Amino acid sequence: MFPAAKTAHLRNLLYVLEDPSGWENAMMAELARPVMEGKKVRLHDAGDFFSDSYTTLWLRIIRANPHVYFYAYTKEVDRYRRLIEPDPPENSGWVLSLGGREDELINFRRDRVADVFPTEADILAAGYHPQTESDLLAVLGPTPVGMTINNHPHLRRKLGLRSFGSLQAELSARRPSRQQ
Repeated sequence: MFPAAKTAHLRNLLYVLEDPSGWENAMMAELARPVMEGKKVRLHDAGDFFSDSYTTLWLRIIRANPHVYFYAYTKEVDRYRRLIEPDPPENSGWVLSLGGREDELINFRRDRVADVFPTEADILAAGYHPQTESDLLAVLGPTPVGMTINNHPHLRRKLGLRSFGSLQAELSARRPSRQQ
């Protein structure tokens, strides 16, 4: 991660952790601005729903702002199932993102799914739909959706010719079973 981006990310995370009500009030004030009318807001360009209380904060913010459409990718499948799936806000879209430790909880027949691939040709070969024209295709277009990996050399080396989902499946297969 770039130093300035990492500093900003940590500052924002500390704000949420140390003053959740202040953070919520700041988000509500920002979203109440007239310029936000009809906007589409992606949650977490980097990061995820790291706790139940943080997820609940976002759900409250989303419901309080029906004039904005919110969408998010998440690898926190269990948290999604418990807190979001039973009653998702109407002004929201959710994508379960492969490459996390809860991939086995994803149901490809009913869930909106995304995976990250080395190239657009790999996306198409896997039968996924690219979202290169707009990130909104992840929630508004056909599923499953694929995107190409950002230009981070260390991630490209680790991924090789695999998708995040297939890399995670390999890692999970090597992990000792929890049922022993």
